[in-house]
Amino acid sequence: MIKELLSRKVVVLDGALGTMIQSYGLSEADFRGERFADRGVELAGCNDLLALTRPDLITEIHRRYLDAGADIITTDSFNANAVSLADYGLEEYVYEINLEAARLARRAVDESGLGERYVAGSVGPTGKAASLSPDVERPAFRNVTFEQLERAYISNLTAHLKALEQKEVNTAKSNRQ
Repeated sequence: MIKELLSRKVVVLDGALGTMIQSYGLSEADFRGERFADRGVELAGCNDLLALTRPDLITEIHRRYLDAGADIITTDSFNANAVSLADYGLEEYVYEINLEAARLARRAVDESGLGERYVAGSVGPTGKAASLSPDVERPAFRNVTFEQLERAYISNLTAHLKALEQKEVNTAKSNRQ
């Protein structure tokens, strides 16, 4: 499907999701929602969390990109890995955030009525590097291991694949009805 699409046209990828999110001028309360209202750490700026606390906003952004002509939209999960979410004390929500981010994007595509559109799982970097020391006084020091990064990305991608699997199951069920 995607190979055929690429062979016949220039494919348009959506734009910067983070930039779009920033344009809404969200408050701390938007990031917290009801579910995370009592967390003891600031959550503003944790854009990936919005898949759980403001799914309406993420869906609206997806729809805007689709309406503007995007052939592929990306999930709201650029930093939704255990290493990055640890900054917010949210590492236990990695799987759930990624799963919901994939579901929201898939639903936006399905409901768009625009025909052949795709969802790409967004997997970005962390704020830590296994190849460089964050401490110039200790050049051999690393604040994250390759194995920690590997586990973080596996968890990130597992949820995206689970959402795809669920979509295929739901599609198969609806086709039988």
